[in-house]
Amino acid sequence: MRIVVLDGYTENPGDLSWEGFERLGDFTVYDRTPPEKIISRIGDAEIIITNKTPLGPEVFSACPQIKYIGVIATGFNVVDIEAAKSSGIIVTNIPDYGTAAVAQYVFALLLEVCHRVGHHNEAVQAGRWTSCPDFCFWDYPQIELAGKTMGIIGFGRIGQNTAKIAQVFGMKVLAHTGRAEDIRKQGEDSVTHVSLDELFAMSDIISLHCPLQPTTHGIINKENIAKMKDGVILINTARGPLVNERDLREALDSGKVFAAATDVASSEPIEADNPLLGAKNCIITPHMAWGAKESRARLMDIAVANLEAFLAGSPINVVNR
Repeated sequence: MRIVVLDGYTENPGDLSWEGFERLGDFTVYDRTPPEKIISRIGDAEIIITNKTPLGPEVFSACPQIKYIGVIATGFNVVDIEAAKSSGIIVTNIPDYGTAAVAQYVFALLLEVCHRVGHHNEAVQAGRWTSCPDFCFWDYPQIELAGKTMGIIGFGRIGQNTAKIAQVFGMKVLAHTGRAEDIRKQGEDSVTHVSLDELFAMSDIISLHCPLQPTTHGIINKENIAKMKDGVILINTARGPLVNERDLREALDSGKVFAAATDVASSEPIEADNPLLGAKNCIITPHMAWGAKESRARLMDIAVANLEAFLAGSPINVVNR
């Protein structure tokens, strides 16, 4: 059984082990695979592991021996699911591995908006405190979270963890989800389910945790931004296309949105002409919220377990049944 990992570097830049896969077959891992080399690198392999390398009908036609594709991520839109199903290929994903890491990262972004710790460290290192006539200074408004209202759009595992952390900070939490019963099932009596319009109108901070679907594509747009409080803060650790970036840029530059912090972009890596680059009070990080070593180790373990279950004839975490 040949196993090929097409783009293993982001999952394992050298601090983890591939041993779990190595013991399951003839194993090859590539750090990255450009589009023109996808088919040749797959060769006669039956098991393909991918993160962001796209796999579609042309690959399945050229490599009819493929039996299994393991996506080492939660999102699986890099694989043409219907084409894989038509070709008899099982596709799996990793549904829950980075919950703690991503929820923690929401607050890394939010606290940076509130305090600009990095900027003030650089100011001190540059000598500005040494030469300051006062015992302290700050260049950005300092924001206290206690008493603020956080609105969470999407209330899966990450949204739930984010809510719990927000409450520890003394924040009131509102949530909008397509299934209000999801909140009740989790026993989240202290989280109030509201309509989307109510969430926009009542939230001081909005954090996105919903999946990217036709109904959520561009959910942060000019029309909905107009419904928000003046000076709202927006956090996005979910998917870039949830936000109309040009509309958000206008809202940031006008001050309607006080600040935005995003770990994702509409196209990744971010393109040089992305409207959010250079926007006022906008923090952008390179899709790294999931990248804690503990999180990636958990992902690796689940990916191996997915393949083991497939080889045993009882596949789990299948996304194209």
